[in-house]
Amino acid sequence: MGDRYNIHSQLEHLQSKYIGTGHADTTKYEWLVNQHRDSCSSYLGHPDLLNYFAIAENEAKARVRFNLMEKMLQPCGPPPDKPED
Repeated sequence: MGDRYNIHSQLEHLQSKYIGTGHADTTKYEWLVNQHRDSCSSYLGHPDLLNYFAIAENEAKARVRFNLMEKMLQPCGPPPDKPED
């Protein structure tokens, strides 16, 4: 029983420390937004991937970088309406 409490407290600590790990109340929309933003930031952080995307889209690297940065604002569209309590 002590191990279960220890694992849950470690998980809660990680979830409070790192935003992308989510928590019990994370919605599907928030989780998807985090995934898309993590992917875009990874693409921006790896120049070889950026070169690959630029060649595949026949665009300049600066344009691809700009498009990825724009996509990070609302990667999954506007947030859904929250139901009122």
